[in-house]
Amino acid sequence: MSQSTTQRVDALATGANAQAWQAVCSQQDLVSNSGVVVWLDGAQVALFYLPQAEGRTLYAIDNHDPQSGANVIGRGLIGSLKGDLVVASPIYKQHFRLEDGSCLEYPEQRLRVWPVRLNAGVVEVAAA
Repeated sequence: MSQSTTQRVDALATGANAQAWQAVCSQQDLVSNSGVVVWLDGAQVALFYLPQAEGRTLYAIDNHDPQSGANVIGRGLIGSLKGDLVVASPIYKQHFRLEDGSCLEYPEQRLRVWPVRLNAGVVEVAAA
């Protein structure tokens, strides 16, 4: 990842500057266009790395699917619906926006999202 991409990711995460950044894995642990799940303060967090995406390339979203109750979001398929980057739950196929965790099919469902950044080859998530 280029220095400019790292700076863009950092700039998008500026809302979390007052929070503590916690290292969760290395950039080498990420799988392009797929999910990897990490443990953060008692929660499973699905990281999605989209290196070819314009703008933001890294997302952190809750791994827990509210519809099925299973921890499977990190195994979901990434796609785009109506211009939004989404992950489709592997069980019931509902779509969650990577940007804010909202569910397209069930507006009452929402996944938690975390600010995330790449810092010198280390993936950091802003802990609450």
